[in-house]
Amino acid sequence: MAVKDRDRFSTATRIRLLGEQTAARVYRSQTRRQARRSRLTGRAAFLALVVCSLVVALAYPMRQYVSQQGEIADQERKAAEAAKRVEELRDEKARLQDPAYVRRLAREHLHYVLPGETGFTVNDPDAEHRPRTEQGATDRPWYDNLWDGVDRADRP
Repeated sequence: MAVKDRDRFSTATRIRLLGEQTAARVYRSQTRRQARRSRLTGRAAFLALVVCSLVVALAYPMRQYVSQQGEIADQERKAAEAAKRVEELRDEKARLQDPAYVRRLAREHLHYVLPGETGFTVNDPDAEHRPRTEQGATDRPWYDNLWDGVDRADRP
């Protein structure tokens, strides 16, 4: 037993134990590294490359498809609006074929009167009190706009 105790405390034994412990640590760290490295294999890298290339290859056609679907919807909307406008114009054309409707338009817009009728023009009593600036410049004759400019130039 004395030889065994003495051997346990010898320098050579300590160095051997230290070497074994160090070797065990190195072995453990290498197995950890290998476990980390083994997550990405060559097959997985190739699969990732194929998936990425498919995504890149399909991105532009998908973008084109989506934009064309939007354009198709826009053109369908415009076609529906044009069809609605055509219907309105057909209705207006049918109304204009009626002589009574044309007579009514002439009376309203051109102030025509039939023979035997008396035409009246009603003046607005509040027109004198209303300032001229309330009327839009495009609704008035050009000489009224010119005269207003002269009037404004005389004011301080």
